[in-house]
Amino acid sequence: MNEHVGQEFDNAALVASDRGSFFHPFTAIADQQANGALVMVEAEGSRIVDASGKEFIDGAAGLWCVNVGYGRREISDAIAAQSQKLPYFHSFNGISNEPSIRLSEKLLSLAPKSMRRVFYGSSGSDANDTAVKMLWYYNICRGKPGKRKIISRDYAYHGVSVASGSLSGIPMVHQNFGLPLDFARHVSRPDLYRDAPLRQCHTEEAYSAYLADELDRVIRAEGAETVAGFVAEPVMGTGGVLPPPRGYFQEIQKVLDLHDVRLIADEVITGYGRTGTWFASEACGMKPDLILTAKGLTSGYLPLSAVFVGDEIWSSFEEASKDGRVFAHGFTYSGHPTCAAAALANLEIIEREGLVERVATIAGDFRAAFDVAIGGCAIVGEIRSAGLMMGVELVADRDTKARLPATAKIAGRVATAARGHGVLVRGLPNSDIIALSPPFIVTEQEVALIATGLRNAIEDVTQELRSERLI
Repeated sequence: MNEHVGQEFDNAALVASDRGSFFHPFTAIADQQANGALVMVEAEGSRIVDASGKEFIDGAAGLWCVNVGYGRREISDAIAAQSQKLPYFHSFNGISNEPSIRLSEKLLSLAPKSMRRVFYGSSGSDANDTAVKMLWYYNICRGKPGKRKIISRDYAYHGVSVASGSLSGIPMVHQNFGLPLDFARHVSRPDLYRDAPLRQCHTEEAYSAYLADELDRVIRAEGAETVAGFVAEPVMGTGGVLPPPRGYFQEIQKVLDLHDVRLIADEVITGYGRTGTWFASEACGMKPDLILTAKGLTSGYLPLSAVFVGDEIWSSFEEASKDGRVFAHGFTYSGHPTCAAAALANLEIIEREGLVERVATIAGDFRAAFDVAIGGCAIVGEIRSAGLMMGVELVADRDTKARLPATAKIAGRVATAARGHGVLVRGLPNSDIIALSPPFIVTEQEVALIATGLRNAIEDVTQELRSERLI
């Protein structure tokens, strides 16, 4: 990267302009006005540089998405070539384009064999919206229009649009927006660290059975004739980086089959290798009717989402189309040719370099580095991981699992402190959890630097908490 990048940008001017023009997502306006933005200008591999010239190791791959790392010329070249050839055209009314056709074939070759078609959008939020409407359409097609409710899980994140925000179970996504809408219901998330002991579930299998029974009771209370679907991430991401307990999805599937309820696998984070398999749903024992993907599909180089439609739902759509009805859903940018070209180049890199296999290979060493670096820290309650996903839960007391007061904003403070040590990690919303999800090409040395930087940040904040008498 350019060693003189800080000289090429006027950081102060950019920060001032940002204050006066840019409305940031998931940002407290008062904080942005007071503290200014961190302005990023250049990146390569797992490293990113701000406008002042400071370099960071990106331990979060942006927002769980830059899987192949920054600066991949193959993707940039594919974008440039396609934008010169056919930058855009819509896919309404049976119109198509070559990159989207090739991408659809490629994706179906990688997906579980039960998947039949691919539907495109631009984000994980619109993928979740699409899934909701597909289930509603599916049930209308088969003469069950009353089956409209979708059950999600507490603290799950499925997006922030009106429908996907309703599925999300994070309080701050609902507060001040009048959400969730009345089609959404929520059950407990699978939290072995905090929830299982409260339920007196002493084994993972017992906890899975408890959660499946809870889902069964909710469906019965709502009326199975009103419930269309259950949506879940194979490994819950923003909700706390929570791998499922043993047998969880197998027990859940029994309940869904009993009540004629379809399963939506939200693989917006886990899809395309994040946990060491192409799709985490298969490894977790899920049998989804719809699979939702986005982030890793293009490694964030351009916005693109893909909804995989399973055999039963697709067959219903095909049959319904015989009366001439139109599937009246889609977006201006559905099947965008330039985004599809970026995805094809990204997937080619993942396959050529064996990056899914690499994630599976290095996952143990990734976890071990953090166990050693931060496992003994006074405020680290638990470290959870799956592939190159990790959650670090911060507590006031390791023995009692006592939480810190919400006013301490502990996850945000640790994430901010980590920047001072040259590391980017994420403090998850409405929680005391730090999330890590580095690019798949992260080196052993970089993992060590991330772990050391996070340890130093935790130690810095621990001293602050002691001086504030919060621990």
